[in-house]
Amino acid sequence: MTENSPSPRTPTAVDAIAEEWVDTLGRLSPGIRTYLGLPGDQTELDDVSPAGLAELDAERTAVLARLAKATPADDVDRVTIAAMRERIGLESELYDAGEQFADLNVIASPAQSTRDIFDLMSTETSQDWEVVAARMGNVPHALEGWIESLREGVGTGIVPAQRQVEAVAKQADELADIDTSFWSSLATRGTEAHPELAAALTEGAEKARRGYAELAEYLRGELIHAAPERDGVGRERYQLHSRQFLGATVDLDETYEWGLQELARVVAEQEEAAAELYGPGTTPEDAMARLDADPERQLHGTDALQRWMQETADTAIAALEGAQFDIPGPVRTLEARIAPTQSGGIYYTGPTDDFSRPGRMWWSVPPGVTEFGTWREKTTVYHEGVPGHHLQVAQTVYRRELLNRWRRLVSWVSGHGEGWALYAERLMADLGFLDDPADRLGMLDGQRLRAARVVLDIGVHLGKPAPEHLGGGTWDAEKAKTFLFANVNMNEGFVLFELDRYLGWPGQAPSYKIGQRLWEQIRDEAAAREGDAFDLRAFHRRALDIGSVGLDTLAEAMR
Repeated sequence: MTENSPSPRTPTAVDAIAEEWVDTLGRLSPGIRTYLGLPGDQTELDDVSPAGLAELDAERTAVLARLAKATPADDVDRVTIAAMRERIGLESELYDAGEQFADLNVIASPAQSTRDIFDLMSTETSQDWEVVAARMGNVPHALEGWIESLREGVGTGIVPAQRQVEAVAKQADELADIDTSFWSSLATRGTEAHPELAAALTEGAEKARRGYAELAEYLRGELIHAAPERDGVGRERYQLHSRQFLGATVDLDETYEWGLQELARVVAEQEEAAAELYGPGTTPEDAMARLDADPERQLHGTDALQRWMQETADTAIAALEGAQFDIPGPVRTLEARIAPTQSGGIYYTGPTDDFSRPGRMWWSVPPGVTEFGTWREKTTVYHEGVPGHHLQVAQTVYRRELLNRWRRLVSWVSGHGEGWALYAERLMADLGFLDDPADRLGMLDGQRLRAARVVLDIGVHLGKPAPEHLGGGTWDAEKAKTFLFANVNMNEGFVLFELDRYLGWPGQAPSYKIGQRLWEQIRDEAAAREGDAFDLRAFHRRALDIGSVGLDTLAEAMR
């Protein structure tokens, strides 16, 4: 038995279905192969053409039929069946509704995933770089298949909004530019390490650039003319996407009203922290401006940022292990990295199944940014690291004695994962890790953003009446921009990108805060049910051992 591991469990027939489904996904998705470290050709890219999407949906239909006939051997099986039927069934619903033929937005569509998978590819050897060169050469074919699917969507009348088409066309321009393209810099990096591969890398980069140039031409020359000007997708489509990101069905109107109340509560907490820092009457905005100017709370350069992230994460792991959480040995390794990209995002990538590649939190630092405020980002380290995404994801990977590969490595529900990360931030405040009012203000700044976008996202996509301070009428992009700037303490470029993200990815942004709400409800229900016997550490262990499942499935499993 390994440290902190549960009792061994004999794999069941239901586990076999789940394991075979992982193999099927690995066969059909080279991206999943790379992300999970599965064997197979790493030069290929995902086939998101109509034929590729149809093949995947046929496999979904087949596995759902097998699950319908499966007999669970224990509670683990019962959760596996419920989780797979919910996740895979919803993907089929989205396919049947035509949503996968309109899969275009500024942050999470084939325009980005085709490029982003290269960040996870090994580049340690000459053979690795040969694979990179070959995969770059396959970019045009992958994008051509995606264009076919977008044309299919036009035929069915489900088309991404003009705002998203225009923004993705600009992203494609950047990836097509010979001087500034990611592909050019990737080829240069490989050539510097292995000059003998210069020709192959240069050719691969040129093909990738050409693929994105043709994508930009299609978006501007064809798709834009079929794209609607309206950003909102309407109640019926939004409900489907909300379920996709939450794994739960919520009352959207009640959730909108709760979002307004939660936003007001967080603002009040911010005002208390600001007054604690600089005296009564200090606004949160004034306090944050003074904190940004405080040299004692600044880091200079990405090297200092990386060291601080690593030290903060390591300290949290040491403090939490054995107290509020059981953290297995391999999970105590978390790497803080500066990302090779410059998009401004902060994100986490999980470990491979054997932990040969550990969990990593990445900071993609924008060009020219050299100063970083620790007061703002301590809560971010807890969100991405421990007890946030790293503990959640890596501990699930570790539970191979309990969970099949689909439960450990594939299943990911945004509301579960991002909701847990926000739950973790608030928990760290409750446990005293954010007692410094500056650090607490940083946490509240993030919570305010997450509450605001519950209101904005539901408001715009459902076309709800806008608050009077926005001029009344119906929510739209302009009102959303005004609302967002009033509630986000970030630079203009970040806020505008975030707005485009919310408008083009319905239901995803609210899943963080709604997910946190559902996590807290599940915990509070357990505490009420168990009374004096309730143990927070045991609750966390049980909940995380279930893995990332839909929040309705999690709630039922915890009961």
